[in-house]
Amino acid sequence: MKKLLFAVCLSASALSFAQDYSVPAASPRQRVEQQFSMSKITIDYGRPGVKGRKIFGELVPYGQVWRAGANSSTKITFGQSVNFGGKTVPAGTYGLFIIPTEKEWKVILNKDFQQWGAYTYDPKQDVVDVTVPVNKLADKQEWFEITLNPTDENSGNLVIKWDMAQAEVALKPAKLDAVIKISDKLKEIKKIETDAAKTKS
Repeated sequence: MKKLLFAVCLSASALSFAQDYSVPAASPRQRVEQQFSMSKITIDYGRPGVKGRKIFGELVPYGQVWRAGANSSTKITFGQSVNFGGKTVPAGTYGLFIIPTEKEWKVILNKDFQQWGAYTYDPKQDVVDVTVPVNKLADKQEWFEITLNPTDENSGNLVIKWDMAQAEVALKPAKLDAVIKISDKLKEIKKIETDAAKTKS
């Protein structure tokens, strides 16, 4: 009976351990969320490693659509309509794809953000595409990475880098003048609330 009780306790302990831990993924999933203008941008993507391989031109062939990451397609969500590299994109969630060449990348936003990789990619579902130059990094980027770098409170860059390559897409609100006016009004309201709080105290 004691042996049975011990076995049950051991199994329960192992199950509890298994719920808290898992085998590391070959291409870990990452979620990036950042404030952008009056809303936020969220990116969900897989992060493959270089692992001694030749990336662009071999693992990721030139001239072919690529999922911009690993496993299921990369998803990007805009909380407000944005100017994506000079082209207007409505608020919503999109699949992010890239067609790379040696000197420039075509960065694509596609309506289908729920596919695995780019195996069912349909160019008819493209919302916009922008072509941006590729810059050579001074140091190797081992793990594929997508980041959002603000340039001011209403603009920034979507930065994509892997191995020795980096490309950026400029982002800003689709209707910048309207956003600035709304932002100014909100700042006025905030100041009124702050002044009122000081008066009460």
